[in-house]
Parts: sequence; structure tokens; C-alpha cells
Amino acid sequence: MQTLTTPDHELLERAGQYDARALAELYDRYAEPIYRYLYRFVGDAAQAEDLTSEVFLKLLQVQDTPRAPHERLPGWLYGVAHNLATDWFRSHSRNPAMSLAEDLVAGGDLPSTILEKRQTQKQLRAALRRLTTDQQRVILLRFGEGFKVGEVARLLGKSEGAVKILQHRAVQRLRKLMES
Repeated sequence: MQTLTTPDHELLERAGQYDARALAELYDRYAEPIYRYLYRFVGDAAQAEDLTSEVFLKLLQVQDTPRAPHERLPGWLYGVAHNLATDWFRSHSRNPAMSLAEDLVAGGDLPSTILEKRQTQKQLRAALRRLTTDQQRVILLRFGEGFKVGEVARLLGKSEGAVKILQHRAVQRLRKLMES
């Protein structure tokens, strides 16, 4: 049995009239991937949740404006998510307090291994922030979300060739940044 889903453009039209069911369906459809994208970028679960909420608040705020997404809703949502995360990094202090994660308490790896992984993730996030915006988005969508080149191209409104070039340059730059 195949489940029929309402196309994005129909949901957006209904959401523009503040239809609660349409808004809920859009949230259910896109909140989890947007959260994952943001979590990989900011590295903090609570902040990723807050930013995810802000993305959908922005969607509500632009419904009756020319800035409202009419086509390529996922691309619009990822773009807003990226901009919010970038703004958060600009306003956030250089040395955020690290919380005691459950993985340190719950067992599994040795604390030294966990701390080493965290340090590597922190370095990777810092290196990622030094890439261009398009390179950051390609890396997060390709490797963080697991999208194929064609899907990333569609989300970003670019050709597959442009995405491949961005990915290649981003990986080279990340490699150099991580080595230094």
C-alpha cells in the first residue's frame, strides 16, 4: 500500500492561510533533517533544537511576503538554517562551555577516547566555518545528510558539475586546515 503525501506547494499554500494541519505536516516532514543539519554544524543538541524552531518560525513570518518559498522548499529551509547557524556562531563566544555529555557518564569508550573524538569534531567544525558558505552547505548536505550530488544540486539551485567542484575544493581545503 502506497502512502500519498501532499506536495510541498499545496502545503505551503495552505500554510499561508495558517492551516494548522499543513503547518504540522511541513514540520513533521522537514524538522528532523533540518535538526540533523544544524546539529552537525553547531555541535550542540539544545542549540540545534532552538535553531530548528527558528527556521520554522521564519517560514511562518515570510508566508505573506515575496520572500516566501514557492519552489524548492527544502533548499529554502536549509538556506535559512545555514544562515541562522552562521549568525549564531558570529554572536557566540569563542570558548563556549562544554556540557557533561551522557556518553562520558554512560560508558562505552574510555573518557580519553571520547575527549579525543570531541576535540577532533571541534577542530572539524572550526575548519568547516572557514570554508565558503556554498562549500559548507555542500559538505554538510553530502556527508552530513548523505544526499547525492544531484539532490544537493537541486537543493542549492546549482548544476551537478558546480556541486562536484565545490565538494572537491571544500574537501581539499578541509584536509589542509585539519593538517595545520
